[in-house]
Amino acid sequence: MQRERWWAHVADVADSIDGIVPVVKGNGYGFGRDALASIAIRISPLLAVGTVYELDGLPDGCTPVVLTPTLRAPDTTEAVLTVANQAHIDALAGWSGRVIVKLDSSMRRFGDGIALVERAQRAGLRTVGVAIHPPLAGSDDEHRHDVVRRLPEIDPTLDVWVSHLAPATYQSLPDSHRYKLRVGTYLWHGDREALALAADVLDVRPITAGTPVGYRQRPVPGDGVLVMIGAGSANGVAPIVADHGPLSPFHFARRRLALVEPPHMHVSMAFVPAGEPCPAIGDWVDLQRPLTTTTVDELRWI
Repeated sequence: MQRERWWAHVADVADSIDGIVPVVKGNGYGFGRDALASIAIRISPLLAVGTVYELDGLPDGCTPVVLTPTLRAPDTTEAVLTVANQAHIDALAGWSGRVIVKLDSSMRRFGDGIALVERAQRAGLRTVGVAIHPPLAGSDDEHRHDVVRRLPEIDPTLDVWVSHLAPATYQSLPDSHRYKLRVGTYLWHGDREALALAADVLDVRPITAGTPVGYRQRPVPGDGVLVMIGAGSANGVAPIVADHGPLSPFHFARRRLALVEPPHMHVSMAFVPAGEPCPAIGDWVDLQRPLTTTTVDELRWI
């Protein structure tokens, strides 16, 4: 991973967006949540996390904003929580922290009408903003419409939290309100060429055609070499879904390495036919997987 190139992109995005809130959730976008949070706080004291279970391990001085509603009030009142229906409000009875009220959008996943803001306030929750969450699908104009159509009913003293808006679209929102833009993938993965996934080869073993191998004892299709790769289902590695059937996510010498069977826990077993380029023990093979679903054992910066 190219540290300077990657950080140049992150810094450029952060400098160009007023009200940016970096998202540090799930697997930390492949960097690990703790490691990414320590970087994200350089951008903003507000850090968006996925759930109340992701509040541990965050750096001192940050204010975490929990994006997913919860039915259990956390021990801390420093976090800003999200409510999206009456059950979420009821679950926070007696909790004295701040909340953001999620309004419904074309996502239709969470959210309710503007009356939910008043219901949260009547319940004693300190409401500091509303959230509008457009989907990934659709055009920038459609995403902007999802937000703008709700503005006339929103109290201008409340921050309007949005996501999935391109920076230019975000900057074109009406100046009648204050906005916060939650940014994750575009911020951390926007320069794809600065990032790469690879796995090391732990063993290679000659094999003859028809020999049963692996957990499922499948016969190999010909003479060749078995290659044991140090990444498996525990890392989030799985075959790539394709129209003509599952594909191996591993490549070596610009060739796709055929899997003997689905990856298992910490190891994947590949087969290289005799005469084709084959990695040696200690070599690295390229891994084609989304960083958002991959647990990385080690970050290597160059």
